[in-house]
Amino acid sequence: MTEENKTTAEETAEEVKETEAAEDEVTEATPETQAGSEEVEETKEKKLFGKKKKDKKDEKIEELTDRVKRQMAEFENFRKRTEKEKAGMYAVGAKDVIEKILPVVDNFERGLDVAEDKEDPFVQGMEKIYKQFLNALDGMGVKAIEAVGNEFNPDFHNAVMHVEDETVGENIVVEEFQKGYMYKDSVVRHSMVKVAN
Repeated sequence: MTEENKTTAEETAEEVKETEAAEDEVTEATPETQAGSEEVEETKEKKLFGKKKKDKKDEKIEELTDRVKRQMAEFENFRKRTEKEKAGMYAVGAKDVIEKILPVVDNFERGLDVAEDKEDPFVQGMEKIYKQFLNALDGMGVKAIEAVGNEFNPDFHNAVMHVEDETVGENIVVEEFQKGYMYKDSVVRHSMVKVAN
């Protein structure tokens, strides 16, 4: 090794020793630095405890905000409940009106069944009125219950007669005395039927 390399190596070794000594001095805790760090911790604790204690204004604001949120939730529940009640009342009212209209439909059918001259303009006019009436009911959601040829279902049919008939299967509706109707998903009037045993 040359002399220049020796001196640079010695200088770097001395620099490393100096930095290590400086680091040791920083890490050594003196009573003064310990007291300073304790003060910092105390001020932090005071700040934390200060945040936990709220002003009366802040407490009042939180209380009023909570009260407003609760009243808004109560109002929303009230609004939903009244909408549901309105829809229920409308359905009950519509069903009641439909029950009162169905005998008129039955009378139309009976009158058209006994008409002898189907080419008579009066009979044709009555048929058109009857079809218009059925279309109006259909638009409201009123549907006739299919009965003849289907299996007897006590949810939709009301059996008023039984007949022994081997040509038809068991529990099959063979004749309908009065049409049944449904309004949307509920039965307004059950079909009066004759059922085969």
